[in-house]
This record gives sequence, structure tokens and C-alpha cells, in this order.
Amino acid sequence: MSEQIVDAQLIETNEVLSKAKSFWDKNGNYITLFLVGLIIVVGGFLGYKQFIIKPKEEKAADAIYKAQQYFQQDSARLVLEGDGTNKGVLYIINNYGGTKAANLAHYYAGVSYLKLGEFNKAIEHLKDFKTDAKQIQAAAYGVLGDAYAEVGKNDDAIDSYKKAGSTFEFDEALSSEYLFRAALLSATLKKDKEALDLFKSLKEKFPKTEKAQQADKYINKISVEKADLSVN
Repeated sequence: MSEQIVDAQLIETNEVLSKAKSFWDKNGNYITLFLVGLIIVVGGFLGYKQFIIKPKEEKAADAIYKAQQYFQQDSARLVLEGDGTNKGVLYIINNYGGTKAANLAHYYAGVSYLKLGEFNKAIEHLKDFKTDAKQIQAAAYGVLGDAYAEVGKNDDAIDSYKKAGSTFEFDEALSSEYLFRAALLSATLKKDKEALDLFKSLKEKFPKTEKAQQADKYINKISVEKADLSVN
């Protein structure tokens, strides 16, 4: 009985090996070409990262260093255009696109243009800036809201302020400030329901902040005005 089992297993094994050999005979060249191609692609990608992307990132990081210093000094024009010796962020954006430094340069450019009163340019650059650092992204949304408000794009400004107020709620001062701006702009535009909801949300989320205390008078004012209108 045991010999029959062994014979059956040998037959089954031989069939499997035979099928495998047949499959390889038919497809071996294709599989080999696929594997070689995969190795070339992966190797090329790693080489591209090592010899193209990495040096480009390093050069961009070096180039933006002085612009960061000017940004801290509030020297908007030097941030944008450089000082004749060191490059500004506009050069970095144009010559090092796709790098982390170029992405950050969009933020510096947006804030700098806002300070110079060139609001549409500020919007253009701030829209192009994205980061996983939530506190910085929240600040960028807030500045974008300011730029939109300056050119009368109030709905976009409110949306940006709301994003700024909800992106990094751990920073209560920053979040409450921009949520307050969203609420105040909504109230100015007579969007009473939206304004009330935003002021109430501000008080609920950040009750200990200065902006939460200021929200009370606006809530009362809007509520009184709504009551007056309903009576009339």
C-alpha cells in the first residue's frame, strides 16, 4: 500500500515538473526579458535618485539658505530676487522645480508678495505650496486667505481661513485666529448663519483663547439683528 502511495506521488511530481518545463519552454524568454527590464527600471530609478535628484536637492537647499535669512529679516524684495550675489526664491522655483526647496520657495514668495501688496502673485505661489508639516500648512492657508480677501475673492478667503483653522488645531492661537477671520468675514458679508456657526465652533473648540472671548459680542450682535428682522 505504501509503495502505491509513493508511486502516485512520483507520478504527480513528474507531471508537475513536466508542466513547469513546458511553461518555461514557452514563456522563459518573456520572463527573462521582464526580469531584466525590471532590474533596469529599478536600477535606473535608484541611479536617478542618487545621481540626479539628490545633488539637485542639495544645490537647491544651499541656494535657498540666504533667502531664508532675508525672510526672517522681513526683507521681501531680497527674498524674491536675491541680493546680486545670492539667488532669490524666484530663481530657485524656476531652476530647481520638483525639489523640497522649490516647494518651500513658493511659500516664501507668496508671503513676500503679500507684504509687497502684489496679491495675485501671492495667491499664485501660495496655491502651489503643499507640505505635510501641518502647522506650516495651516499658516499658508491663512496667508492665502488674506491674499484672497485683499482682491475681493471673499468666498475663497473664507474657505482658506476655515482650512487654516482646522488643519492644526493643536496650535489654538493660530487656529482660533483664522477661524475668527472666517467668521468675521462671513458676518461682514451678511452670511449670518455661517458666521454664527463659525463663531460658535470657535468657542467650542478653543474656549480659552482671546478670540473665543471676542466671539461672544458678535454672536450676540448677530442674534439681536436676526431677532429684529424677524419682528419686522
